[in-house]
Amino acid sequence: MATIKHKDQRVGIFIDVPNLYHTARNIYQAKVNFKEILRTATAGRKLIRALAYSIKTEGGEEQAFLEALVKIGIETKVKDLQIFPGGMKKGDWDVGLAVDAIKMGEKLDAVILVTGDGDFAPLAEYLKTRYGCQVELIAFGRSCSNHLKEAVDDFIDLGQDLKKYLI
Repeated sequence: MATIKHKDQRVGIFIDVPNLYHTARNIYQAKVNFKEILRTATAGRKLIRALAYSIKTEGGEEQAFLEALVKIGIETKVKDLQIFPGGMKKGDWDVGLAVDAIKMGEKLDAVILVTGDGDFAPLAEYLKTRYGCQVELIAFGRSCSNHLKEAVDDFIDLGQDLKKYLI
């Protein structure tokens, strides 16, 4: 069944920056074109909010990148990198992204998740059931969870047009 996208739909976009960043770097040795992802996600519809969830690195190299996201209309939420005894590092926004999507879900017609993380499958199912939202997924197919793909109404594989979505 085709997913209908019309100009009056209210859209919220939730971007898991580390997921896309690491996939693009590790699989394609490239950077993500977030401006093009934003254009694809909105698809001519009413953008209510676009949020990008990122991690603050030890050296702060991400500052210019975050400023560039704001310039194209994407709000940023940044969390410190957690460093555990023994040196293990972790940066995780899964709960924050999910809570924001749930809080905004009743005001949206379409929720676009930009991630390949299968942990978001229950979120997609909840948004569809609770609010009747159309849930769409944008991710690199090579690294995207099949469980997540099955939970959404529409999937756009960034890997199908690398020239468009990578820098």
